[in-house]
Amino acid sequence: MNWAYFWSLFSISLHAMVPITLTAVGEVIGESAGLFNIGLEGILLLSAFTGTLGARAGGPIFGLLAGLVSGFGIGLVFGLICAYWKGSQMIAGVGINLFALGFVAFGLQVLGSPGFYTVPRAVQLPPIRTAVGAFSPLILVALLLPFFVHWFLNHTRMGLQVKAVGENPEAADVAGIPVELTQLLATAVGAAFAGLAGAYMSVSWLGSVTKEISAGRGFIALATVVFSGLRPLLALAGGLIFGFFESLATWIQSLPGVKEAVPWQFIAMIPYLATLFVVAGIIGRVRFPKALGVPYRRE
Repeated sequence: MNWAYFWSLFSISLHAMVPITLTAVGEVIGESAGLFNIGLEGILLLSAFTGTLGARAGGPIFGLLAGLVSGFGIGLVFGLICAYWKGSQMIAGVGINLFALGFVAFGLQVLGSPGFYTVPRAVQLPPIRTAVGAFSPLILVALLLPFFVHWFLNHTRMGLQVKAVGENPEAADVAGIPVELTQLLATAVGAAFAGLAGAYMSVSWLGSVTKEISAGRGFIALATVVFSGLRPLLALAGGLIFGFFESLATWIQSLPGVKEAVPWQFIAMIPYLATLFVVAGIIGRVRFPKALGVPYRRE
C-alpha cells in the first residue's frame, strides 16, 4: 500500500509540474529579452479552451498545436503593445487575464456547457503506458525543454542577443541587434510554451476545461521564474518543487479520514503557501536584467 501511495504521489507530481515548467521556461525567454508578462494565467486559460476546440476539430495533436498557436498569437499582441508601442507591460498582462476570464466563460456557454466542458476521451492525448503507470508524453517535453533553452540562451548567437537586449538595449541597438523585433519574438515564443501548457491541461492531463482551469498556475509560474533567477534549469527544479506541493495537496485529500476532518479548501492552499514562502525567502537575492520592464526608446 505504501508503494501505491508513493507512485500515486510521484505520478501526480510529474503531471502537475508540466504546465508550471513549460510556462516558466517560456517566461524566462521573454524576461531575458526585457519584457515581463503577468498575463500567463490568461494564456493558460485561453489556450486550454482553444486546445479543446482544436482537439474536437482534428484530434489531440491538433489541439496541442491550437493551444501553442493561441499562446504565440497572444504573445505577438503583447509584444506589439509593449515592445513597439511602448505600452505598460503590467496593464497589458492584466488585460490578457481579464479578457481570458470573460472569453472562456462565454465560450463555454456557447458550447452548451456553462462553467465546465468534458473533452471526449477519443480526442484526448493518449498516455504512454509503463510498468509503473501511465504518463503523458508532454512530461518528457517539459523535462527536456529547459536543457534546450539553457543551451539556446547561453551557447547560441541568437540566445546571447536576446540576453543582450534585456541587459542593455542601447548597446545592443548600437551593435545592430533589432531590439523591438528581438523582444517581440522572445515574448511570443515564451507565450507559445504557455499556450502548449494550457492545451496540455485540457487535452492531456485533466480531460476537461473550466473557467477556472488555470487555478493560479500562471502566477505560480511567475514565482518559479523569480525562484530560478531566469535560469531554465532552476525553472525546471522550481516546477518540480511546486508540482510536488500541488500533488501533495491532492494526495492528502485522498487519504482516508482526511476529507472528513479537514476542509478541502485548507489542503488546496498548500502549493500557494509554499510559493509564498519560497518567493519571500529569495526575492531580494535574485538579479534580473537591468532593462526588464523598461520600454526601450531610441534617442
